[in-house]
Amino acid sequence: MSDPSSPATVETPRRKAEATKRPRNSAKTKASILAAARVEFADRGFEGARVDAIADRAGANKRLLYHYFGNKEELYRAVLLDAYQEIRKGERALSLDQYDPVQAMDRLVRFTFRHFLANPWFPRLLGTENIENARFLKTMPDIKALHSPLVGQIAAIIERGAATGAFRRDVDPVQLYISVAALGFFYVSNTATLSVIFERDLTSVNMVQEREAHAVQMVLDFLRTKPGA
Repeated sequence: MSDPSSPATVETPRRKAEATKRPRNSAKTKASILAAARVEFADRGFEGARVDAIADRAGANKRLLYHYFGNKEELYRAVLLDAYQEIRKGERALSLDQYDPVQAMDRLVRFTFRHFLANPWFPRLLGTENIENARFLKTMPDIKALHSPLVGQIAAIIERGAATGAFRRDVDPVQLYISVAALGFFYVSNTATLSVIFERDLTSVNMVQEREAHAVQMVLDFLRTKPGA
């Protein structure tokens, strides 16, 4: 019979903890921290956000947060980069080159509008960074590389449309995208105040669908209007 007091058979608290400890899933933990951080930064701004609150929301150890992201500033930069990567990934998935210019622009406007609508934290996060005068964005060289392909893609759509006579040619792709983004951004970021002012529920399905169709029509009408007409 084995000695019950021997180290090989005694189940100490440490051994029990080691036996039940689950392997760390770093990718899942990092994703949970990013998701929690985007909400915290969007709701409270950079200055008001608390690392403790982010860790609690993510269900993660605060030491792991610092291990993966370094500090609050680096975590905020990671959230910003992730947010832009997410919308750019969605735009690439549209495969706009496969559609004729009118359809391509229609799809881009609808996607942009729906992205803001489905992710109301995104306009709030961008609002936070604008309050900071884009001081963090200025230190992120990856941001320019993310936006350049989009501008080039829009320019190609305009060129293809001009070649077929569907669109005017004298359109700045950067200005056009700012307008496309603004049509969705303003609606989502100001839904509460606009609903009160105009006594309409802008969150209702009918109003959202009406606004999306209106945004598409505005962009396409602009692209079809000849200069001086």
